[in-house]
Amino acid sequence: MKAKKKPYTKKDALNKNLCIREQFQIREESFLSEYGTLSATAKRRNKEKNICNIRTPFQLDRDCIVYSNSFRRLKYKTQVFLSPLGDHYRTRLTHTLEVAQISRTIARAMRLNEDLAEAIALAHDLGHPPFGHGGESALIEIHSPHFAHAYQSLRVVDSLENKGKGLNLTWEVRDGILKHSKGFGNIIPASPGETAITLEGRIVRVADIIAYLNHDLDDALRAKVISPADVPDICIKKLGKTHSQRASIMIERLVYNSGPQNGKFILDMGKDTFHAMTILRKFLYDKVYRSPGVHNEFIKAKKIVVGLYSYFLNNPDALQKELEKMEMAPWDSSKNSFKRSVCDLIASMTDRYAMNLYSKIFLPNPLI
Repeated sequence: MKAKKKPYTKKDALNKNLCIREQFQIREESFLSEYGTLSATAKRRNKEKNICNIRTPFQLDRDCIVYSNSFRRLKYKTQVFLSPLGDHYRTRLTHTLEVAQISRTIARAMRLNEDLAEAIALAHDLGHPPFGHGGESALIEIHSPHFAHAYQSLRVVDSLENKGKGLNLTWEVRDGILKHSKGFGNIIPASPGETAITLEGRIVRVADIIAYLNHDLDDALRAKVISPADVPDICIKKLGKTHSQRASIMIERLVYNSGPQNGKFILDMGKDTFHAMTILRKFLYDKVYRSPGVHNEFIKAKKIVVGLYSYFLNNPDALQKELEKMEMAPWDSSKNSFKRSVCDLIASMTDRYAMNLYSKIFLPNPLI
């Protein structure tokens, strides 16, 4: 249990000896709950050369992420539907922004560190390969059974961004990135090793599933992969009929049911809401993600990933050229295996970049 925090006073704000960041960090001690993460305690992977006088460490992390190449590439990476022609379908970028918004909403309601939650949310999918989970499963099959986009996201911020220098994010943000993913595992895990060290990181994990359950259902209805009548009755009854209703109920139930228990802060959505969410997730896996229309497109996409991976394994010069174009560090045998660099390149590509490159390498170039 943390010591009781000293109330923030006007005298603190007017203290001329404190920079804006320091004044804000004093304020954090008064408005964050005892379970919130103070930015003043944040630690970086590598020591900072210059400490910002305005932004806290978590605010700096957020800005580094937003200005990175990997973040910009999210706009052309698949969420569920590959390269959708409709303007209203989600991409990996819009998914990320929705997770960030939900994370901030929950963090604010629980008096946690919004900046930390936002930074984790903005970076959580930076390592997602092209073509969504089809691209991820391809790399699992051809590169390593241990490949996972959460680990790759951490690799992006540590070793691939900034031409190999990385972003030097705080340990708290890095931990949240690594432990955000759940696959088809528990929405709120109980095992200590699965959960983030901060409550903000654990919130992002739940915000991620709140976001994708809602927007993937929304997009599947828009694409007519399913109809409103297909949605299980219990999901409509317990969660609502619209995207707004469902998101609001999930967020409110999490906020009002969570709280301290035996000295620990336990995240809880309530039995009915949690049950309905579990049913909705299974419904989406069975009727959307594994539907013939979506699955068949993923099969095609996997062939592109397999083809490019094989090509670069046998063409080192081409790999170096592409790494340079992607503004990534060149392959260095003292740091990575050759296969690892090929995987890094493939995972960093957008859908359209991968398709265009595959076409250029493998398809005939008409002379007329």
